[in-house]
Amino acid sequence: MISGPIEATITPTNHDLGDFEVRRALPSKKRRMVGPFIFVDEFGPAHLPPGGGMDVRPHPHINLATVTWLFDGAINHRDSLGTASTIRPGTVNLMTAGSGIVHSERSPDDERKGGARMFGMQTWLALPDGREEIAPAFEAIDNLPEIEDGGARAIVIMGELWGSRAETTTYADTIYAEIVLAPNGQLPIDSQADERALMVVEGEATVDGIEMPKYTLIVLKPGDVPALKSEKGARVMLMGGESFASERHVFWNFVSSNRDRIQQAKDDWSAGKFPKVPGDEEEWIPLPEKPKTVTYP
Repeated sequence: MISGPIEATITPTNHDLGDFEVRRALPSKKRRMVGPFIFVDEFGPAHLPPGGGMDVRPHPHINLATVTWLFDGAINHRDSLGTASTIRPGTVNLMTAGSGIVHSERSPDDERKGGARMFGMQTWLALPDGREEIAPAFEAIDNLPEIEDGGARAIVIMGELWGSRAETTTYADTIYAEIVLAPNGQLPIDSQADERALMVVEGEATVDGIEMPKYTLIVLKPGDVPALKSEKGARVMLMGGESFASERHVFWNFVSSNRDRIQQAKDDWSAGKFPKVPGDEEEWIPLPEKPKTVTYP
């Protein structure tokens, strides 16, 4: 039964990728978005066999921004802008697709030697009305504010929280943070964002005394200021921001307020009209007939 500060609980769907598991909380039947967050994946923790690693071939996006945040391991990001960046813990990678971008994600060679480590989050942010077709862009920010209060430490990844603002670009009002609670640590979730959600990714935690199952997305009621606590220690993600007045549609890696725009992107990818990824041009992911992520009404 939903009670106290909780508006909804979303149990993720699990996708077994062989060497590690991905848990997808959004989009779901219960909830399509939390603020601008329209896609929420948690992966790992996993230590892959020697030689193993992530190999996500080049694929396209439109009308969204991807946010990659790692707790452990490393990922090589390449995109059609010519970016080549290694994602590591403590650095947020924000890739703005806008009118269209292509990227690949692969484990670095030095990570593969002993077996790559995989533990982190990848989320997508829908771009707001009037900004869906902005120019593609990429940024990696590692100078992120940290807040410490007794037994709690928080890294502000995006937006403004607890009086500190991250330098990371936001296109709509957005909050995103990693919270690490020491044993008996606690922190108030006092953001007044339109929509907020919490996810325990490590350890155990409660919100106003209510246990939060690991990897479950806990959507909080607007306006409440619940207490996040942990007896034994925990790592918790906080995400949310402004609610969107207009609907967003999702097909595979495409997000848009316009279904015709998604069809155009499908046709363009099949016809090879998207730009290539320099240094990673020999492979690509074909358009699937029945992707796992479809939220047409």
